[in-house]
Amino acid sequence: MKRWLRIVLMVVGAVLLAVLIGPFLVPVPSLDDTLPPEMLADSDSRFIEVEGIQIHYKQIGQDDPVILLLHGFGASTFSWREVMAPLAEWGTVIAFDRPAFGLTERPLPDTESWPGYNPYGYDAQPRLVVGLMDALGVDRAILVGNSAGGTVATMTALTYPERVQALVLVDAAIYTGGGTPPLLRPLFNTPQMQRIGPLIVRGIRDWGLEFGLSAWHDPEKIPPEFWDGYQKPLQAENWDRALWLLTSSSRQLDLEERLDELTLPTLVITGDDDRIVPTEQSIRLGEALPNADLVVLEACGHVPQEECPEPWLDAVVTFLRGL
Repeated sequence: MKRWLRIVLMVVGAVLLAVLIGPFLVPVPSLDDTLPPEMLADSDSRFIEVEGIQIHYKQIGQDDPVILLLHGFGASTFSWREVMAPLAEWGTVIAFDRPAFGLTERPLPDTESWPGYNPYGYDAQPRLVVGLMDALGVDRAILVGNSAGGTVATMTALTYPERVQALVLVDAAIYTGGGTPPLLRPLFNTPQMQRIGPLIVRGIRDWGLEFGLSAWHDPEKIPPEFWDGYQKPLQAENWDRALWLLTSSSRQLDLEERLDELTLPTLVITGDDDRIVPTEQSIRLGEALPNADLVVLEACGHVPQEECPEPWLDAVVTFLRGL
């Protein structure tokens, strides 16, 4: 019996040793093909420091109202390319890249660029939205959020209600996409996972293609420039480490428990074939919010501002006219 006990203890010890030390033995080659975000900028790109971070944004139009666009996971200002100019006929339109995406700076812990707080966590997102508004001299804005951007827009309206005039929630991730399960969060934040996590998320170069296809009702409509626009941020330095920091910082928010606090005018838009945030969840959201209109766009998927820009604009403009 003692012999078997020693064997069991030896096996358990070997497994623990492999778990604790193994990740540090996995080679994580550096990304040699990345550049500072400023070197990837477009002709209409702008940069501004907000809460210690260089934020990349684009702006078009003038006067009130201010319409602030918040993209979803894996996206950037590029996802609003079809609708920014038409929306600018109604006011000032601003789109910016949230931390870990697009061409916004990706600060890392234990470096001089780290702002002293975690910019990738959900708690920091409303602070950064309002910080950008302050930096640009914007008192109040209409927040338009797609997918996870809708989550951030909702959190901002709950945290800073005096700064948000209205909400447009586009296939918003309110009931789904709640982040890393609580049981996994301690694991994701271990030194071992922080080391190999960036290696894991580099797989977005492969599975991101399938994800992008699933975001459209009809993938055959995807234009060639779509893939270039979505791949471009993967050339920015530290994109992999920042994406892992965002992943390991995510958590469940339970926003559905606070929806009755959102009495401001709200438009909920969804495609009728959203396979990422199921259409029925947006319908449920429209019914749960106290002061919301609901629009379901036919033959459209998760990114209607890209796949169905004209009916999307019709819905948003009709909403703006009623404010």
